Amino acid sequence: MATRIVIAGASTLLGAELKSLLEESRFAAADFRLVDEELVAGTITEAAGEAAVIQTVEDDSFDRADIVFFTGSSVFTQANLPLAQRSGAIVIDLSGALKADSGTMAWFTNLELLQPSKIPAERKVFIIPSAAGIAACSLYLGLAKFNPEYLSFVALQPVSESGKQGIEELEHQTSQLLSFQSVGSPVFDTQVGFNVLDRFGLQSKMNLVAARERLRGEVRSILGGSSRVPAVQLIHAPVFYGVGFTLSAKFAAAIDSAQLLAAVKSAGFHVMKDSAPSNVSVAGESLVQLAVPEEESLAQDTCWFWGAADNIRLPAYNAVKLAEKLLA
Repeated sequence: MATRIVIAGASTLLGAELKSLLEESRFAAADFRLVDEELVAGTITEAAGEAAVIQTVEDDSFDRADIVFFTGSSVFTQANLPLAQRSGAIVIDLSGALKADSGTMAWFTNLELLQPSKIPAERKVFIIPSAAGIAACSLYLGLAKFNPEYLSFVALQPVSESGKQGIEELEHQTSQLLSFQSVGSPVFDTQVGFNVLDRFGLQSKMNLVAARERLRGEVRSILGGSSRVPAVQLIHAPVFYGVGFTLSAKFAAAIDSAQLLAAVKSAGFHVMKDSAPSNVSVAGESLVQLAVPEEESLAQDTCWFWGAADNIRLPAYNAVKLAEKLLA
């Protein structure tokens, strides 16, 4: 019998990317069910090469499911999680709705590489962190053996984290601004084109402060037992796709650059020696790209790390890898 997979939040950018990656994996012949919020129900798409219709969640939507992926809003996930759990399916949340606790487990490929651990047989609910969360935790764990005294992580969030409507608003604002016309802002309630922000307008449909707390929560839940968890900041950047990030690390003594390079490579990063990572260079990539670390000339024994990751593909890729591991 074919594996039954439910993608809850199928109309989102993350849901579409996840479906595409699943169809390229060993789950290509799976029985896919695509569900989402009522507003997008009836949307025609395709699954496994066949026409498919995104449906609303019904009482039987998760019946006989082997695995359920949540890729929509956190509100949608929280509303439908109990129904998914009652089906007995494995649940993998990419929406940020769930926190790592005694009933859930955070997972991504770099974490397994750096902190190998056996997944309890009874575990049914898993969390895939955001691309920024994966990058922050991977960097910390990669540098942990050097006992850094202080770490500060800043992520630059693209509008695609707000979905298609966020992309459309940035596109419209950019066009309007280049034509010297006033901009509309029904999504962000502020100018996001050509602008860097630490929060959106009061009437915004998107909450950058909440996104920042989600990122901090991911870092805290994964690294909470560590003595020096990084300070974390999240800033809006006026780009469509790809999250850029920078981390500064202060060490008790100077660290040889070759040792730092070896450490970040072993943490799963793709180090670019001849060019710098960017939101353009990471498009379609499943690994986090990192530049060669740079020493800070004004602060002794401090290094800067610059990197980027595909904010849609990276979590989707990790979710597929987890599914392959669980259903091996």
